[in-house]
Amino acid sequence: MSSNPITRRDFSAGLAALVPGLGLAGTRRPAARADAMRQGDGITHTSDAIHQEVTFKASKARVYAVLTDAVLFDKVVHQSDAMKNGMPPGAPATSIVRTPGGAFTLFGGFITGRQLELIPDQRVVQAWRSSGWKPGAYSIVRFELTDQGTGCKLVFDHAGFPAGEAQHLADGWKVNYWQPMAKVLG
Repeated sequence: MSSNPITRRDFSAGLAALVPGLGLAGTRRPAARADAMRQGDGITHTSDAIHQEVTFKASKARVYAVLTDAVLFDKVVHQSDAMKNGMPPGAPATSIVRTPGGAFTLFGGFITGRQLELIPDQRVVQAWRSSGWKPGAYSIVRFELTDQGTGCKLVFDHAGFPAGEAQHLADGWKVNYWQPMAKVLG
């Protein structure tokens, strides 16, 4: 057993390193990736990952419900910066299938994906993509819920997104998910 426990950040970085090999979205620096691959270890050490933690004044059950229920998540969409910037006319409605393998469509079709793992009131894992990404490019997002006093701490990890997207995505999670979720959850 190792004397150095693996942190969530280490887990995210490790997951990000695995994702390119799974045929998901690209890595941050293709040249560095090629250099790493030439070294013969077959491991890429150049992928970006996002790790964020946010606390809500709501139970894990309520936070889980907002993440997995189309009617509730649509309230988040309407409070988001994305909505303030305007959804295109005729954009698809929020749709979330609450079973593993089920599809979701968010933010007028700008975000789509599949549910990979759903453990009520504990965890949601999704194959997640933006409509602006190359066809077939998916990332992995993980929402882990834990009790935090009378509220809920959401630990979030996002890996496997296309090169150059890290800052845009990190900012987007804050203004399109966490801030509007806090308003919806009260």
